[in-house]
Amino acid sequence: MSQDITAFATSDLLAFGEPAHWQPAHARLRNDLFAQLVDRGFRSIALETDRVAALAVNDFVQEGIGTLDAVMKEGFTHNFGDFDANRELVAWMRSHNENRPADQRVAFHGFDGPMEMMNAPSPRRFLEHARDYLGLDVDIAGLAGDDELWWRTEAVMDPDVSLGDSAEADRLRVIADDMLTKLYARAPERIAATSRAEWQRAKTHLSAGIGMLRYHKQAAEQIEDRVRWSLLSAVRDAIMAENLLDIRDIEAGRGTTLVFAHNRHLQRGTSTLELGPMHIDWFSAGAIVSALVGERYTFIAGSLGSSETLGIGEPEADTYEGDLQSRIPTWGLTTELPSGRTRTGIDPMTGYIPLDAETLDRADAVLHISGR
Repeated sequence: MSQDITAFATSDLLAFGEPAHWQPAHARLRNDLFAQLVDRGFRSIALETDRVAALAVNDFVQEGIGTLDAVMKEGFTHNFGDFDANRELVAWMRSHNENRPADQRVAFHGFDGPMEMMNAPSPRRFLEHARDYLGLDVDIAGLAGDDELWWRTEAVMDPDVSLGDSAEADRLRVIADDMLTKLYARAPERIAATSRAEWQRAKTHLSAGIGMLRYHKQAAEQIEDRVRWSLLSAVRDAIMAENLLDIRDIEAGRGTTLVFAHNRHLQRGTSTLELGPMHIDWFSAGAIVSALVGERYTFIAGSLGSSETLGIGEPEADTYEGDLQSRIPTWGLTTELPSGRTRTGIDPMTGYIPLDAETLDRADAVLHISGR
Protein backbone atom coordinates (compact mmCIF):
# COMPACT_ATOMS: atom_id res chain seq x y z
CA MET A 1 0.00 0.00 0.00
CA SER A 2 1.22 3.48 -0.88
CA GLN A 3 0.05 7.08 -0.74
CA ASP A 4 2.44 8.20 -3.49
CA ILE A 5 0.37 9.21 -6.53
CA THR A 6 3.51 10.32 -8.41
CA ALA A 7 4.38 6.66 -9.05
CA PHE A 8 1.54 6.70 -11.60
CA ALA A 9 2.38 10.09 -13.13
CA THR A 10 3.94 8.64 -16.28
CA SER A 11 0.94 8.71 -18.64
CA ASP A 12 -0.51 11.54 -20.70
CA LEU A 13 -3.92 10.90 -19.10
CA LEU A 14 -4.03 9.81 -15.47
CA ALA A 15 -7.65 8.85 -14.77
CA PHE A 16 -8.82 8.69 -11.15
CA GLY A 17 -12.30 7.28 -10.66
CA GLU A 18 -14.85 7.58 -7.89
CA PRO A 19 -17.53 5.00 -7.04
CA ALA A 20 -20.19 7.64 -6.26
CA HIS A 21 -20.55 11.34 -6.99
CA TRP A 22 -22.03 12.80 -3.85
CA GLN A 23 -19.66 11.51 -1.20
CA PRO A 24 -16.92 14.13 -0.69
CA ALA A 25 -13.94 11.93 0.20
CA HIS A 26 -12.63 11.16 -3.29
CA ALA A 27 -13.06 14.71 -4.59
CA ARG A 28 -11.24 16.22 -1.60
CA LEU A 29 -8.41 13.72 -1.98
CA ARG A 30 -8.35 14.50 -5.70
CA ASN A 31 -7.64 18.13 -4.87
CA ASP A 32 -4.69 17.21 -2.64
CA LEU A 33 -3.29 14.79 -5.20
CA PHE A 34 -3.63 17.27 -8.05
CA ALA A 35 -1.62 19.85 -6.12
CA GLN A 36 1.15 17.26 -5.75
CA LEU A 37 0.96 16.32 -9.43
CA VAL A 38 1.25 19.95 -10.52
CA ASP A 39 4.69 19.93 -8.91
CA ARG A 40 5.50 16.96 -11.18
CA GLY A 41 4.54 18.69 -14.42
CA PHE A 42 0.76 18.24 -14.60
CA ARG A 43 -0.80 21.33 -16.14
CA SER A 44 -4.50 20.45 -16.46
CA ILE A 45 -7.43 18.67 -14.90
CA ALA A 46 -10.56 17.39 -16.66
CA LEU A 47 -13.77 16.74 -14.74
CA GLU A 48 -17.06 15.05 -15.58
CA THR A 49 -18.90 18.24 -16.43
CA ASP A 50 -19.96 19.95 -19.67
CA ARG A 51 -16.98 21.02 -21.72
CA VAL A 52 -18.55 24.20 -23.09
CA ALA A 53 -19.76 25.39 -19.66
CA ALA A 54 -16.31 24.66 -18.23
CA LEU A 55 -14.74 27.22 -20.57
CA ALA A 56 -15.95 29.89 -18.12
CA VAL A 57 -14.19 28.09 -15.25
CA ASN A 58 -10.95 27.98 -17.22
CA ASP A 59 -11.24 31.68 -18.07
CA PHE A 60 -11.48 32.35 -14.34
CA VAL A 61 -8.65 30.11 -13.15
CA GLN A 62 -6.26 31.23 -15.90
CA GLU A 63 -7.15 34.91 -16.42
CA GLY A 64 -9.30 35.90 -13.44
CA ILE A 65 -12.30 36.59 -15.68
CA GLY A 66 -15.55 36.63 -13.72
CA THR A 67 -16.01 35.68 -10.07
CA LEU A 68 -15.78 32.44 -8.16
CA ASP A 69 -19.49 32.52 -7.33
CA ALA A 70 -20.44 33.09 -10.96
CA VAL A 71 -18.31 30.32 -12.44
CA MET A 72 -19.42 27.81 -9.82
CA LYS A 73 -23.00 28.54 -10.86
CA GLU A 74 -22.54 28.82 -14.62
CA GLY A 75 -19.44 26.73 -15.31
CA PHE A 76 -20.61 23.36 -13.96
CA THR A 77 -23.41 21.04 -15.01
CA HIS A 78 -25.06 18.13 -13.14
CA ASN A 79 -25.24 20.42 -10.04
CA PHE A 80 -21.50 19.82 -9.49
CA GLY A 81 -21.00 23.52 -8.86
CA ASP A 82 -22.72 22.99 -5.49
CA PHE A 83 -19.97 20.59 -4.42
CA ASP A 84 -17.61 22.19 -1.86
CA ALA A 85 -14.62 20.20 -3.10
CA ASN A 86 -15.09 21.57 -6.62
CA ARG A 87 -15.27 25.12 -5.28
CA GLU A 88 -12.07 24.53 -3.30
CA LEU A 89 -10.37 23.15 -6.42
CA VAL A 90 -11.30 26.17 -8.56
CA ALA A 91 -10.22 28.62 -5.85
CA TRP A 92 -6.88 26.83 -5.46
CA MET A 93 -6.26 26.82 -9.20
CA ARG A 94 -6.93 30.57 -9.44
CA SER A 95 -4.60 31.27 -6.53
CA HIS A 96 -1.91 29.03 -8.01
CA ASN A 97 -2.07 30.71 -11.41
CA GLU A 98 -1.98 34.29 -10.21
CA ASN A 99 1.28 35.99 -11.22
CA ARG A 100 2.54 32.89 -13.06
CA PRO A 101 3.49 32.96 -16.76
CA ALA A 102 0.94 31.38 -19.10
CA ASP A 103 2.95 28.21 -19.76
CA GLN A 104 3.06 27.43 -16.02
CA ARG A 105 -0.64 27.99 -15.32
CA VAL A 106 -2.93 25.04 -14.70
CA ALA A 107 -5.98 24.65 -16.93
CA PHE A 108 -9.49 23.46 -16.12
CA HIS A 109 -11.50 21.36 -18.58
CA GLY A 110 -14.84 19.64 -18.63
CA PHE A 111 -14.98 16.55 -20.81
CA ASP A 112 -18.66 15.62 -20.67
CA GLY A 113 -21.43 16.72 -22.98
CA PRO A 114 -24.10 19.15 -21.76
CA MET A 115 -26.72 16.42 -21.25
CA GLU A 116 -28.15 15.09 -18.01
CA MET A 117 -29.32 11.49 -17.62
CA MET A 118 -32.89 12.24 -18.68
CA ASN A 119 -32.41 15.52 -20.56
CA ALA A 120 -30.34 16.86 -23.42
CA PRO A 121 -30.34 20.46 -24.69
CA SER A 122 -31.03 21.86 -28.10
CA PRO A 123 -27.98 22.11 -30.37
CA ARG A 124 -28.98 25.67 -31.29
CA ARG A 125 -26.71 27.82 -29.14
CA PHE A 126 -23.64 25.68 -29.82
CA LEU A 127 -24.15 25.78 -33.57
CA GLU A 128 -24.90 29.51 -33.50
CA HIS A 129 -21.58 30.21 -31.76
CA ALA A 130 -19.68 28.45 -34.56
CA ARG A 131 -21.84 30.11 -37.23
CA ASP A 132 -21.13 33.56 -35.82
CA TYR A 133 -17.41 32.83 -35.55
CA LEU A 134 -17.36 31.85 -39.22
CA GLY A 135 -19.57 34.80 -40.21
CA LEU A 136 -22.13 32.63 -42.01
CA ASP A 137 -25.73 33.52 -42.84
CA VAL A 138 -27.62 30.42 -41.66
CA ASP A 139 -30.93 30.37 -39.77
CA ILE A 140 -30.11 27.86 -37.02
CA ALA A 141 -32.91 29.02 -34.70
CA GLY A 142 -35.58 28.60 -37.35
CA LEU A 143 -34.62 24.97 -37.89
CA ALA A 144 -34.07 24.17 -34.21
CA GLY A 145 -37.30 25.70 -32.95
CA ASP A 146 -38.17 25.90 -29.25
CA ASP A 147 -35.22 24.95 -27.03
CA GLU A 148 -37.58 23.53 -24.40
CA LEU A 149 -38.92 20.92 -26.80
CA TRP A 150 -35.43 19.44 -27.02
CA TRP A 151 -34.71 19.73 -23.28
CA ARG A 152 -37.92 18.14 -21.93
CA THR A 153 -37.52 14.68 -20.43
CA GLU A 154 -39.94 13.13 -22.91
CA ALA A 155 -37.61 13.98 -25.78
CA VAL A 156 -35.10 11.47 -24.40
CA MET A 157 -37.46 9.00 -22.76
CA ASP A 158 -39.96 8.60 -25.61
CA PRO A 159 -38.78 8.08 -29.21
CA ASP A 160 -42.16 9.26 -30.48
CA VAL A 161 -41.60 12.69 -28.89
CA SER A 162 -37.91 13.09 -29.75
CA LEU A 163 -36.94 15.75 -32.28
CA GLY A 164 -33.78 13.90 -33.26
CA ASP A 165 -35.21 12.20 -36.34
CA SER A 166 -37.07 15.19 -37.78
CA ALA A 167 -36.38 16.74 -41.17
CA GLU A 168 -35.16 19.88 -39.38
CA ALA A 169 -32.69 17.87 -37.29
CA ASP A 170 -31.42 16.14 -40.42
CA ARG A 171 -30.86 19.55 -42.02
CA LEU A 172 -29.04 20.79 -38.91
CA ARG A 173 -26.72 17.78 -39.06
CA VAL A 174 -25.78 18.63 -42.66
CA ILE A 175 -25.21 22.29 -41.74
CA ALA A 176 -23.09 21.32 -38.73
CA ASP A 177 -20.94 18.98 -40.82
CA ASP A 178 -20.44 21.69 -43.43
CA MET A 179 -19.47 24.19 -40.71
CA LEU A 180 -16.87 21.79 -39.33
CA THR A 181 -15.30 21.53 -42.79
CA LYS A 182 -15.32 25.32 -43.13
CA LEU A 183 -13.82 25.74 -39.67
CA TYR A 184 -10.77 23.72 -40.71
CA ALA A 185 -10.62 25.06 -44.25
CA ARG A 186 -10.55 28.64 -42.98
CA ALA A 187 -8.36 28.00 -39.93
CA PRO A 188 -5.37 30.10 -41.13
CA GLU A 189 -7.60 33.08 -41.86
CA ARG A 190 -9.72 32.83 -38.72
CA ILE A 191 -6.79 32.24 -36.37
CA ALA A 192 -4.95 35.23 -37.84
CA ALA A 193 -8.04 37.39 -37.37
CA THR A 194 -8.83 36.13 -33.85
CA SER A 195 -6.55 33.64 -32.09
CA ARG A 196 -5.89 29.92 -31.88
CA ALA A 197 -7.77 29.89 -28.58
CA GLU A 198 -10.86 31.46 -30.17
CA TRP A 199 -10.71 28.98 -33.05
CA GLN A 200 -10.53 26.15 -30.52
CA ARG A 201 -13.47 27.63 -28.58
CA ALA A 202 -15.53 27.66 -31.78
CA LYS A 203 -14.59 24.05 -32.45
CA THR A 204 -15.57 23.09 -28.88
CA HIS A 205 -19.02 24.66 -29.34
CA LEU A 206 -19.50 23.09 -32.75
CA SER A 207 -18.47 19.65 -31.46
CA ALA A 208 -20.99 20.02 -28.64
CA GLY A 209 -23.75 20.87 -31.11
CA ILE A 210 -22.88 17.89 -33.28
CA GLY A 211 -22.82 15.71 -30.18
CA MET A 212 -26.30 16.83 -29.18
CA LEU A 213 -27.63 16.09 -32.66
CA ARG A 214 -26.16 12.59 -32.41
CA TYR A 215 -27.61 12.05 -28.94
CA HIS A 216 -31.10 13.19 -29.93
CA LYS A 217 -30.90 11.07 -33.09
CA GLN A 218 -30.19 8.02 -30.95
CA ALA A 219 -33.01 8.94 -28.57
CA ALA A 220 -35.43 8.85 -31.51
CA GLU A 221 -34.57 5.29 -32.57
CA GLN A 222 -37.55 2.93 -32.28
CA ILE A 223 -35.91 -0.03 -30.54
CA GLU A 224 -36.27 -1.97 -27.31
CA ASP A 225 -35.68 0.28 -24.27
CA ARG A 226 -32.72 -1.62 -22.85
CA VAL A 227 -30.87 -1.47 -26.15
CA ARG A 228 -31.79 2.19 -26.67
CA TRP A 229 -30.47 3.22 -23.25
CA SER A 230 -27.29 1.21 -23.78
CA LEU A 231 -26.73 3.05 -27.07
CA LEU A 232 -27.51 6.44 -25.49
CA SER A 233 -24.87 5.71 -22.84
CA ALA A 234 -22.46 4.69 -25.58
CA VAL A 235 -23.05 7.96 -27.47
CA ARG A 236 -22.44 9.99 -24.32
CA ASP A 237 -19.17 8.20 -23.54
CA ALA A 238 -18.06 8.48 -27.16
CA ILE A 239 -18.53 12.26 -26.79
CA MET A 240 -16.48 12.13 -23.57
CA ALA A 241 -13.71 10.16 -25.27
CA GLU A 242 -13.56 12.56 -28.21
CA ASN A 243 -13.33 15.47 -25.78
CA LEU A 244 -10.51 13.83 -23.79
CA LEU A 245 -8.49 13.23 -26.95
CA ASP A 246 -9.04 16.82 -28.03
CA ILE A 247 -8.02 18.11 -24.60
CA ARG A 248 -4.81 16.11 -24.82
CA ASP A 249 -4.06 17.66 -28.23
CA ILE A 250 -4.47 21.09 -26.65
CA GLU A 251 -2.41 20.28 -23.56
CA ALA A 252 0.28 18.07 -25.12
CA GLY A 253 2.90 20.80 -25.24
CA ARG A 254 2.28 21.97 -21.66
CA GLY A 255 2.06 18.89 -19.47
CA THR A 256 0.02 15.94 -18.27
CA THR A 257 -3.73 15.81 -17.52
CA LEU A 258 -5.51 14.41 -14.46
CA VAL A 259 -9.00 13.12 -15.28
CA PHE A 260 -11.64 12.70 -12.57
CA ALA A 261 -15.06 11.11 -13.03
CA HIS A 262 -17.17 8.15 -12.00
CA ASN A 263 -15.48 4.77 -12.39
CA ARG A 264 -18.15 3.82 -14.93
CA HIS A 265 -16.90 6.51 -17.31
CA LEU A 266 -13.17 5.84 -16.84
CA GLN A 267 -12.79 2.09 -16.50
CA ARG A 268 -11.53 -0.09 -19.29
CA GLY A 269 -13.75 -2.78 -20.76
CA THR A 270 -17.53 -2.84 -20.57
CA SER A 271 -19.43 -0.59 -18.18
CA THR A 272 -22.76 -1.74 -16.78
CA LEU A 273 -25.61 -0.07 -14.94
CA GLU A 274 -28.91 -1.20 -13.48
CA LEU A 275 -31.42 1.39 -14.67
CA GLY A 276 -34.68 0.46 -13.01
CA PRO A 277 -35.57 -3.00 -14.38
CA MET A 278 -33.05 -2.66 -17.23
CA HIS A 279 -29.46 -3.92 -17.33
CA ILE A 280 -27.57 -1.67 -19.73
CA ASP A 281 -23.98 -1.96 -20.97
CA TRP A 282 -21.62 0.08 -23.15
CA PHE A 283 -17.94 0.90 -23.67
CA SER A 284 -16.89 3.77 -21.39
CA ALA A 285 -14.83 6.80 -22.39
CA GLY A 286 -11.89 5.18 -20.61
CA ALA A 287 -12.26 1.99 -22.62
CA ILE A 288 -12.37 3.97 -25.88
CA VAL A 289 -9.41 6.22 -25.05
CA SER A 290 -7.34 3.34 -23.69
CA ALA A 291 -7.93 1.35 -26.89
CA LEU A 292 -6.75 4.33 -28.97
CA VAL A 293 -3.74 5.57 -26.97
CA GLY A 294 -2.61 2.44 -25.12
CA GLU A 295 -0.09 3.02 -22.34
CA ARG A 296 -0.62 6.77 -22.51
CA TYR A 297 -3.79 6.14 -20.44
CA THR A 298 -3.69 5.01 -16.79
CA PHE A 299 -6.79 4.14 -14.77
CA ILE A 300 -6.94 4.17 -10.97
CA ALA A 301 -10.25 2.76 -9.74
CA GLY A 302 -11.79 4.53 -6.77
CA SER A 303 -13.01 2.37 -3.87
CA LEU A 304 -14.98 3.28 -0.75
CA GLY A 305 -15.40 1.50 2.56
CA SER A 306 -18.15 3.38 4.38
CA SER A 307 -19.85 6.76 3.99
CA GLU A 308 -22.01 8.67 6.43
CA THR A 309 -23.03 11.01 3.60
CA LEU A 310 -24.46 8.16 1.52
CA GLY A 311 -25.62 6.07 4.48
CA ILE A 312 -23.29 3.16 3.59
CA GLY A 313 -21.97 1.04 6.45
CA GLU A 314 -18.88 -1.12 6.71
CA PRO A 315 -18.33 -3.58 3.85
CA GLU A 316 -18.65 -7.33 4.44
CA ALA A 317 -15.28 -8.98 4.96
CA ASP A 318 -15.58 -11.23 1.89
CA THR A 319 -16.16 -8.32 -0.55
CA TYR A 320 -13.52 -6.49 -2.58
CA GLU A 321 -14.01 -3.41 -0.39
CA GLY A 322 -13.85 -5.56 2.75
CA ASP A 323 -10.45 -6.94 1.70
CA LEU A 324 -9.16 -3.42 1.01
CA GLN A 325 -10.65 -2.12 4.26
CA SER A 326 -8.74 -4.77 6.22
CA ARG A 327 -5.38 -3.56 4.95
CA ILE A 328 -5.89 0.18 4.38
CA PRO A 329 -6.76 2.08 7.59
CA THR A 330 -7.35 5.55 6.06
CA TRP A 331 -6.62 5.72 2.34
CA GLY A 332 -4.07 4.20 0.05
CA LEU A 333 -3.07 3.12 -3.44
CA THR A 334 -2.39 -0.49 -4.28
CA THR A 335 -1.58 -2.47 -7.39
CA GLU A 336 -2.34 -5.67 -5.47
CA LEU A 337 -5.93 -6.08 -6.54
CA PRO A 338 -8.33 -7.29 -3.85
CA SER A 339 -9.96 -10.69 -3.71
CA GLY A 340 -13.58 -11.32 -2.84
CA ARG A 341 -17.00 -10.71 -4.36
CA THR A 342 -19.05 -7.74 -5.46
CA ARG A 343 -20.73 -5.91 -2.62
CA THR A 344 -24.52 -6.20 -2.51
CA GLY A 345 -27.42 -4.71 -0.58
CA ILE A 346 -26.63 -1.07 -1.40
CA ASP A 347 -29.55 1.20 -2.26
CA PRO A 348 -29.01 2.20 -5.94
CA MET A 349 -30.50 5.62 -5.17
CA THR A 350 -27.23 6.48 -3.39
CA GLY A 351 -25.48 6.48 -6.77
CA TYR A 352 -22.78 4.23 -5.30
CA ILE A 353 -21.55 1.40 -7.54
CA PRO A 354 -19.29 -1.13 -5.78
CA LEU A 355 -16.20 -2.67 -7.31
CA ASP A 356 -16.67 -5.62 -9.64
CA ALA A 357 -14.36 -8.00 -11.46
CA GLU A 358 -14.69 -6.15 -14.79
CA THR A 359 -13.52 -2.88 -13.24
CA LEU A 360 -10.68 -4.42 -11.24
CA ASP A 361 -9.27 -6.75 -13.89
CA ARG A 362 -8.35 -3.82 -16.17
CA ALA A 363 -7.38 -1.23 -13.56
CA ASP A 364 -3.76 -0.18 -13.13
CA ALA A 365 -4.33 0.40 -9.42
CA VAL A 366 -7.05 0.91 -6.81
CA LEU A 367 -7.31 3.91 -4.51
CA HIS A 368 -9.32 2.92 -1.47
CA ILE A 369 -10.74 5.33 1.10
CA SER A 370 -11.86 3.61 4.27
CA GLY A 371 -14.36 6.28 5.29
CA ARG A 372 -13.67 5.67 8.94
